[in-house]
Amino acid sequence: MLPRVMILVSAQYEYLGYPPSYPDPEHEHYQAPQLPADVPRIQLRLAGDKRKHNEGRVEVFYDGQWGTMCDDDFSQHAAQVVCRELGYVDAVSWSPSSKYGKGEGPIWFDNLHCTGKERTVAQCPSNGIGISDCKHTEDVGVVCSDKRIPGFKFVNFLPNHSLDIQVEDVRIRAILSSYRKRVPVTEGYVEIKDGGRWKQICNADWTPHNSRVICGMFGSVTRRKPTYWDFSVNCTGAEAHLSSCKLGQQTEAVTNGTCVKGLPVVVSCVPGRAFAPTPMTGFRKAFRQEQPLVRLRGGAIVGEGRVEVLKNGEWGTICDDSWNLGSATVVCRELGYGTAKEALNGGRLGQGMGPVHMNEVQCSGFEKSITECPFNKETVDCSHEEDAGVRCNIPAMGFQERLRLSGGRSPYEGRVEVLTERNGSLVWGTVCSEGWGIMEAMVVCRQLGLGFAKNAFQETWYWAGQVSADAVVMSGVRCSGTEMTLSHCLHHGENLQCPRGGGRHAAGVSCSDTAPDLVLNPQVVEQTTYMEDRPMFMLQCAYEEKCLASTSNSVPANSYRRLLRFSSQIHNNGQSDFKPKANRESWVWHDCHRHYHSMEVFTLYDLYSLNGTKVAEGHKASFCLEDSECDEGIEKKYECANFGDQGITVGCWDTYRHDIDCQWVDITDVSPGDYIFRIVINPNYEVPESDYSNNIVKCRCRYDGHRIWMYNCHNGGSLNEETEQQFPGLISNQVTHR
Repeated sequence: MLPRVMILVSAQYEYLGYPPSYPDPEHEHYQAPQLPADVPRIQLRLAGDKRKHNEGRVEVFYDGQWGTMCDDDFSQHAAQVVCRELGYVDAVSWSPSSKYGKGEGPIWFDNLHCTGKERTVAQCPSNGIGISDCKHTEDVGVVCSDKRIPGFKFVNFLPNHSLDIQVEDVRIRAILSSYRKRVPVTEGYVEIKDGGRWKQICNADWTPHNSRVICGMFGSVTRRKPTYWDFSVNCTGAEAHLSSCKLGQQTEAVTNGTCVKGLPVVVSCVPGRAFAPTPMTGFRKAFRQEQPLVRLRGGAIVGEGRVEVLKNGEWGTICDDSWNLGSATVVCRELGYGTAKEALNGGRLGQGMGPVHMNEVQCSGFEKSITECPFNKETVDCSHEEDAGVRCNIPAMGFQERLRLSGGRSPYEGRVEVLTERNGSLVWGTVCSEGWGIMEAMVVCRQLGLGFAKNAFQETWYWAGQVSADAVVMSGVRCSGTEMTLSHCLHHGENLQCPRGGGRHAAGVSCSDTAPDLVLNPQVVEQTTYMEDRPMFMLQCAYEEKCLASTSNSVPANSYRRLLRFSSQIHNNGQSDFKPKANRESWVWHDCHRHYHSMEVFTLYDLYSLNGTKVAEGHKASFCLEDSECDEGIEKKYECANFGDQGITVGCWDTYRHDIDCQWVDITDVSPGDYIFRIVINPNYEVPESDYSNNIVKCRCRYDGHRIWMYNCHNGGSLNEETEQQFPGLISNQVTHR
């Protein structure tokens, strides 16, 4: 009988980017729980309808199948164990009776009796795994706290239940010492940690498929060439992780510790274009594939996001039915990454817009593109609440070692300190805060693996930082927001320019695991557009608010202004609420509108000629943010009336009706003709979002002197070929930064 082996790689809980030597003992590096051998190995996830990322139906993967938990005897203690196993600090509440919809498959746990101290729900007393008299109408759900366990990472792979010997880690060790300092390591011995010791694998019966899987685990697209552990390895090449390969019988080894039939396994990997070094410039600053068929949106780090595919000239999403690591790996490799760490479902990385292009995708693992995989074209039963996402393996580039946050109250905030070379030695120093903003903070948080930027600080006197790192070593930083590291952003070289100096004016950031994502509904704009001639005596409030063109300053009171009016409906499809940058105490009361304004510039309305010249613009300077309507099952949280709290809840939208003051563009001085109408939300990036590329809506506009109408309205990233031809020079979905 062949030995059975279980690989449980500790790298699945990889380091998320603690600042080196972080002093606060309260925030210790998270360690994967060590479980007794007799405890069933399970994996948990949250799924279901109408939910945020930290809530949902509890689903359990065991014995090759996803199933659910019954609500009988479920308690807050059980919810705490579930949430901690999913990487959240605590549980807020739990819900019986399939609140998040009925699941499928076996009901793995029934009558759970947890104390709250268990390391995994599999340790809680129950009827026994798979023993239940429940139906899926009794599926339990939980709501976990927003705060995640520092250092926690979701598991990289599904458990391989045909195996039960534990192996702790896998690595590629460079053969030549001169190569060990290079990043990423793409060639070397394959070593497996077993019993606390690193062991090599004999190359007997090693196949190119095995190398393909190893390279994918470490973020490379494929192997470069085919090339001591006591067990043989047999991969098909489609696996996302070595643990999913067939681990066969024990191999022979002679007494002197060498392989009988050859040498240790050596692999040589090919990193993707985003990580491949070039002779002149080193590593590329950003990966820009020409005419891509697939892209990732809404992710916090490189190689993570909601999967969107281009079909018939329009970007759309993939339904998560049957979505698995195999299909996710095809996406990752297509984009120049390694294999998939996670195949995410339930719109975990935010909901997309537009059509759902693919359903029930079934990839073999060797396709060059997700578009080559068999799939079901019928998507009528899918919604954007089921958008599929991925997290890909990327090469270890050592980026986190050259940046740290210092002096903050948690690992997610602090003064930004950079490791740089000065006079032949490496020293830590601060970043000048002149021009420091959200885009720069986004890059810092991404580089450290700490999610999205929450705030960008130009003063950090309240964070002491490291005294030895007070000197400014970097200035003039300007980021587009897509860079992998802060050093890839534009910045001054050795000739630093920082008039205010460092010290209290050093740059700082705070980071968050989640962020909002605002998307404007283009159909509402198109359907509500009309023209109105309004007398000046009815526009006194708008005149005071400067909502009219400058020519209104010298016209008589009995004249008219011609207004292009429309409604705008702004959805929050992200993972956290959109809140104004200004705190409540600094909001401004406006007598004309009879409410407080929390953002001075929230949306821009512009009318362009076909050659890109601006001919008119809206002047709606201030906004009040509230939940006008919400998806079913989501309660309104924000309202403007009575000095209420302002913002837009996840799953809700704020509607600015066409008939409210200043919701227009003054076109009195515009001649009849064809134009382009553009709306930009959050144009100055005052509030962080997970995706700024969908903050633009563009429409074709025709004005004949008597009527005006919009057509071909679309979000910035949803252009077809015909629309591209109609929008010369204005088709980029990137908002111009500064």
